[in-house]
Amino acid sequence: MATPTKHMFSYINRSIREGWNNPALTNYGELFTYTYGAMATEMARLHLFYEQLGLHEGDKIALCGANSARWAIALMSAFSYGAVAVSILPDFTGADIERLVNHSDAQVLFVGPAVEQKVNPANMPALRAVISTLDFHPIYVSDPAYRKAYEQLDRAFKERYPKGFRPEDVHYREDNLDDLALINYSSGTTGNPKGVMLSYRALSSNVQYSIDNMECHPGVNLVSMLPLAHMFGMMIELIYQIAGGSHVYFITRLTTPTLMKAFRECQPLIILVVPMVLEKLYEKKIRPVVSKPIVRLLWNTPIAGRFIRNRIRQGLMDAFGGKLKSLISGGAALNPEVEKCLMDIRFPYLSGYGMTECGPLVSYVPWQQFKAHSCGRLVDRMEIRIDSSDPATVPGEILLRGDHVMLGYYYKNPEATREAFTADGWMRTGDMGTIDAEGNIFLRGRCKTMILGPSGQNIYPEEIESLLNAQPAIDEALVVSRDNKLHALIYLTDEHVEQMREEGMNLQEAVLQAVDDVNRQLPPYSHIVNYEFMFKEFEKTPKRSIKRYLYK
Repeated sequence: MATPTKHMFSYINRSIREGWNNPALTNYGELFTYTYGAMATEMARLHLFYEQLGLHEGDKIALCGANSARWAIALMSAFSYGAVAVSILPDFTGADIERLVNHSDAQVLFVGPAVEQKVNPANMPALRAVISTLDFHPIYVSDPAYRKAYEQLDRAFKERYPKGFRPEDVHYREDNLDDLALINYSSGTTGNPKGVMLSYRALSSNVQYSIDNMECHPGVNLVSMLPLAHMFGMMIELIYQIAGGSHVYFITRLTTPTLMKAFRECQPLIILVVPMVLEKLYEKKIRPVVSKPIVRLLWNTPIAGRFIRNRIRQGLMDAFGGKLKSLISGGAALNPEVEKCLMDIRFPYLSGYGMTECGPLVSYVPWQQFKAHSCGRLVDRMEIRIDSSDPATVPGEILLRGDHVMLGYYYKNPEATREAFTADGWMRTGDMGTIDAEGNIFLRGRCKTMILGPSGQNIYPEEIESLLNAQPAIDEALVVSRDNKLHALIYLTDEHVEQMREEGMNLQEAVLQAVDDVNRQLPPYSHIVNYEFMFKEFEKTPKRSIKRYLYK
């Protein structure tokens, strides 16, 4: 029986007080590090400024900028003040950011330099201040008195805390579990973004599950590379880390050399990735080795095979810093060939299932218990139901209920909230899946992307795409229905095309052979009847999912 939800600030209050001088937040590559005490002091200064702006509990504070230590402090300052944080991905256009700030009724907006150049405060009339995440100075204020208040903030802070801000001054609220904590505007693959409303209960239950099931404590490092405005990154790479007292390094400029250098130097225990990162690593580092005839021949032999697999595993472990205990993939299915190889070498890989509407965790399992092609088992304080006549074999919509589930979509979208829940209170995920006797969940596709076959069969294009993407001749594929027939849209990178030409391969013949190979693995009603090349990469959401609604 799972224990009741504990407030996330019951963990954070303790981690700050007990780890006052421990490192908390660092922009990787910079010398300065915020200790837990320095982080809390900066949060207190922002609280004082919020008071001067006239903000109250429940007012909205929006954040839109690249990952950084100060972005993280701004978020935690909003939560600890009792305001509602509003997270907006910086990848949106300036007009979209302004629209979402207005839609959320935000009164304060934190921005990074790139976002500052894209937005105009005049288009967001409810804002009292726009604050830079570079140094927390106000870029814009709606009233000159607010500017004066900021200029006098040092004096006001000394008057409030004459002995300085100390551990005993940290006592953030722990009695508001059912209050609204966060509105998350994330980009989906099938339409416009929605404002997902998450309570402190939802966030806290996520924190509690993570603390109970993943190692996190003072002395542990984490390299943050996923967008903090996205729930996967915000929860597992930030909130949960602060709750556990670990040290977070933010990659402010995401390049592969910088990232791999950070892994080697920081030696994280947990790494979060989207499948594309693993698939690219496999193509560049592992496939050239495992595709050699002698390696294929020896792969499953007791002595030589074990030696080869251990060498590959150790090389990957070293690349990720040497202390890795869990590499968690999420956001989409991993190429089956890559997954099989990682499991063969006993690399600590697992795939989880989450969604913004659950803040984000839905399922997880330690890598030693991970079952191929699954996404783990349901997390604590949650219930699951598969809307199917036989949930073990017949895919049905995944329905969820429990502490992680959102309050709904932001109040200006009541229709979307009604549509998201069944009459008896289960949240519709929009995902199709099955569940086995051990509770392992298997995703089969999205309800909205399901294609009805010629005789009423349910066809899940994601499953076909996974097979196509596993073909060496194909970089990325999208399956669409045209005139009740399946067509594959194929994208090849310029580097891949050049490589194939240098090897004397015919592009058309190679892709046709790949499609034929996939068709042989599928029932006739799921066969691809035609394909076409895409001459530029598919448009993606910030979490690297294809914007399917753009392609027909």
